[in-house]
Amino acid sequence: MKHLRRVLLPTVAAFAGGLALGGMRAEATPEAQNPYQSVAQLGRVLVQIENNYVDPVERGKIVEGAIKGMVENLDPHSSYLPPEEWKQFQSDTEGKFGGVGLEVDGRGDKLVVIAPIEGSPAQRAGIKSGDQILAVDGEDVITQPLDKVVKKMRGAAGTKVKITVHRESGRGTVAAGAPDSGIAPSPAIPGDGGAPASSGERTGQTLTFEVTREVIHVSSVTYKLLDGNIGYIRIKQFQERAHAEMMAATAKLRAEAKGGTLTAILLDVRSNPGGLVDEATEIADEFLSSGSIYSMRHRGEVIEDLKARSGGAFADIPCVALVNEWSASASELLVGALQDNKRATVVGANTFGKGSVQSILPLPNGAGLKLTTARYYTPSGHAIQADGIHPDVVIESGTKGPQDAPRVTRERDLPGHLAAEGPAGGSGAQRDAGALVIDGGTADMVSGMLARDIPADPSSSNDVVLRVGFQMLKAQVATRPTFTK
Repeated sequence: MKHLRRVLLPTVAAFAGGLALGGMRAEATPEAQNPYQSVAQLGRVLVQIENNYVDPVERGKIVEGAIKGMVENLDPHSSYLPPEEWKQFQSDTEGKFGGVGLEVDGRGDKLVVIAPIEGSPAQRAGIKSGDQILAVDGEDVITQPLDKVVKKMRGAAGTKVKITVHRESGRGTVAAGAPDSGIAPSPAIPGDGGAPASSGERTGQTLTFEVTREVIHVSSVTYKLLDGNIGYIRIKQFQERAHAEMMAATAKLRAEAKGGTLTAILLDVRSNPGGLVDEATEIADEFLSSGSIYSMRHRGEVIEDLKARSGGAFADIPCVALVNEWSASASELLVGALQDNKRATVVGANTFGKGSVQSILPLPNGAGLKLTTARYYTPSGHAIQADGIHPDVVIESGTKGPQDAPRVTRERDLPGHLAAEGPAGGSGAQRDAGALVIDGGTADMVSGMLARDIPADPSSSNDVVLRVGFQMLKAQVATRPTFTK
């Protein structure tokens, strides 16, 4: 399933009308089964536009728009990719592109920053997870498609772009004029700066960042050796070579560890938006020696049930996995496999809930189709879609609004999302994690966190999720039986 998943389309021969052959009459395709009947209406509309629209139109552009609308109407994750966007998509999965280094997502009528890429111009400027992008170079982007906004932010290295965002109150705003912040407050809007605002108005700050574009080399993995020979591994996204990067990081951790042995792994996939399923699967396999990793179903039928192989690098040592509400897609698949196989204790907030498979279908003329073709299930049969992974120890992020109304948008909140199904789907019931829900700070802590800045002993860290996960691992390592030869 390279580049998410590749699928070959069968060639279909379509016949219209009747055909007499050897005394036999071929029946016309029933209207309900003939897609060309519906396409005929598209042709009629196209003719009317070409003949009657106020200005001359470009036929290819109109048809391309119709295709985009047809696909995007299916669900939030299916899309038609014209040649230019197809190339951009490929560069994303390869981990190299020119731009500011932001991961963004369209959530309802908002364009929200999932996370700035570590070490990127956007992170250095101070853009944070949860910021809502309002404008790029002064142009309002709220009503624009996500792909167009991404194009505006990308460009040649050395060029500058201004990005205007709205940040909710209490989310770590930056003082105006702070040295090297790259931030200049925009003209005030009602409610800015924490002032009282009437119902329906924004509360918080509007900030404008001037960011210089760079060639962004995205590394999937960061790491650090913690006290007690505990290896901290953060996987930021699943791009090409993510598994190879993790194994290279493992070799370096072991070289640093006393005796060359790691006692446990603290696996951090907070704010990981997903990516290539193959890479997530290979990483999951390193923590398992047997059992299922995931299953995939298409129209109710199991089309793949992937099993773990023996000999995983971390199959015999304790593991804690850290998640938050921005952990999505392939990161949920990975954590679900470890949780259901009882190979990791999951700590953090309920995850995003994107459990659908997007297959990548190459089309003629350099275009492509990203089409939702299946749902993922964890080894226990739990459908991730619109439900997410429920942590064993729940530590909610500090994302509550007035009257405790949740501010976090998840898959189930997106218009047109696939419905939840399976044992945990549809009922809306949450599994009891058997743990007290406490405030674990905000997603900003994760997006702005560099591995090198994590203390070797996170027991006193302000990052509550990190602290709890580390303390749990220390306790597991201390009570683990040791064997001597």
